[in-house]
Amino acid sequence: MNTGYGTHIIRFLILVVIALLLTSCAAAPVAKWPPPVRSVDDFVKPDVNYVFQEVHDPFEGFNRNIYKFNAKFDKYVYLPVVNTYEFITPKIFRTGVSNVLDNIGEFDNLVNSILQLNLRKTSITAGRFVVNTILGVGGLMDPATTMGLPRQNEDFGQTLGYWGAGNGPFIVLPILGPSNLRDTIGIATDAATFHLVDPLNFDHNEELAWIYFGMRAIDERYKSKFRYFASGSPFEYELIRLFYTRGRKVLIEN
Repeated sequence: MNTGYGTHIIRFLILVVIALLLTSCAAAPVAKWPPPVRSVDDFVKPDVNYVFQEVHDPFEGFNRNIYKFNAKFDKYVYLPVVNTYEFITPKIFRTGVSNVLDNIGEFDNLVNSILQLNLRKTSITAGRFVVNTILGVGGLMDPATTMGLPRQNEDFGQTLGYWGAGNGPFIVLPILGPSNLRDTIGIATDAATFHLVDPLNFDHNEELAWIYFGMRAIDERYKSKFRYFASGSPFEYELIRLFYTRGRKVLIEN
């Protein structure tokens, strides 16, 4: 199997991360984020155990630095690209792109539904792919949802959790954001599985691979309404850490 495109992508991402990390550490003006609306003293009281403390975060100092790096990358690189994409393309085009990428993403949902031995989710996901591929013109439209086949978002991190794997320490990944040890392994496994199976025949079309991964990254950020340091809370990092951990727990249990 020709692994050229995968190698190029990995090398490119590593170089981008290293360059941006070095930039963030340089003696450059610090980005001015909106100050918290309320002070720490409005929240913190002596001799009180807060729910924030329930998340295992032994790498908190490192994670906070990556969180700040992600905020800078988001502000100066990611969002400008996404905003340009939104400005130059009509909404019907963006919806079609999202639908096509979601349809391709049914591959991960199907594999992990099978690994979780969940017959209901497996049948729904398979049905969605068939319906949206045929009636939805290759996934441009999503008739499956209106037919009572809602999207089942499954990944290998959830599969590991289903089989009893714990969260492990909380981790903030460069660019990708909040995660934990189990889910980071899950991300790598899903990517490796997609690469090995190569459902889009990327081995023979490197240009298509670049287009797919680039559009997938843009589409994911386009669909997310989250904005760094927009909460007005001095505890945004702790809130994101808690919401992520509890959200993943709910997904695994369902």
